[in-house]
Amino acid sequence: MTGSVQIARRAAVSSETAATFAADVIAGLTAEPKRLPPKYFYDAAGSVLFERITRLGEYYPTRSELALLAQHAPAMASLFPPACALIEFGGGSSRKARILLGAAATVEAYVPIDISGDFLQQDASQLRRDLPRLSVQPIVGDFTRLPELPPTIAAMPRVGFFPGSTIGNLEPDDAAEFLRRAGALLGAGSLFVIGVDLVKAPAILHRAYNDAEGVTAKFNLNLLARINRELGADFDLAAFEHLAFYNARCSRIEMHLASTKRQRVGICGQRIDFRAGETIHTENSYKYSIESFQALAQANGWSPLKAWTDGLFSVHALRRMDGR
Repeated sequence: MTGSVQIARRAAVSSETAATFAADVIAGLTAEPKRLPPKYFYDAAGSVLFERITRLGEYYPTRSELALLAQHAPAMASLFPPACALIEFGGGSSRKARILLGAAATVEAYVPIDISGDFLQQDASQLRRDLPRLSVQPIVGDFTRLPELPPTIAAMPRVGFFPGSTIGNLEPDDAAEFLRRAGALLGAGSLFVIGVDLVKAPAILHRAYNDAEGVTAKFNLNLLARINRELGADFDLAAFEHLAFYNARCSRIEMHLASTKRQRVGICGQRIDFRAGETIHTENSYKYSIESFQALAQANGWSPLKAWTDGLFSVHALRRMDGR
């Protein structure tokens, strides 16, 4: 492919992405109540901020999941088929996948799928240097839309990997749909390893999403900064504040950006009005019990094999049911 064609294709993809981003933002901010898709948190700046969040003392999910993976990776790897491909959904960073890759010599290809292209490509380049035997084939895209997998792994058995309790960011109906579609992508008899955050004391959850350093607040506000940068909006970040709380009735943490005053914001030729105290709902993080998640999985084509937990977090191994 010539350089000019490559540039043209990159420009076309960039234009399409920007148009989709703009359409989703306008649709969300003109809805009642206002909302924004959490997948747009993860531009380059957002991805860096989220990596900082995962290292905070208050934020237990990453620490718990890493410990569970480190302790039980050999047991998980024993379930992997020979000469398989590991497909990571939302795999911007290979930090957790590396633990499985280190324990599973049977993995010959690693396919991370993530919307944050620059971050994904940087991580993939480093992984190729660290594990030259491994075929690393990143896919830049929205994992919830399940893009086609590379033809080079078409004949390989597949193992899905979905860490970080990202499934908790999906509405229950969307989580069910994702499990069904992931099963179709991975194939009959495939294995799926999923990290799932657990229901626990509200005080622990509150601290995890309202850290003392304010990194989660910066992560949340970066979504508005990204809209300013990429769509030419004029959000005043100082006029919005981070709000996160546990909704016990829905078993979820809710994240919002609250307007501190009455104001009007310009974006893509439109004016969006905000009342004082009005919020933009930016993310949900659903919490499950071991039993409720296994029931969700089983209802959508997966047979629970094993769950590992430290009481705060859980990692599940699921087997695709035949004929689904």
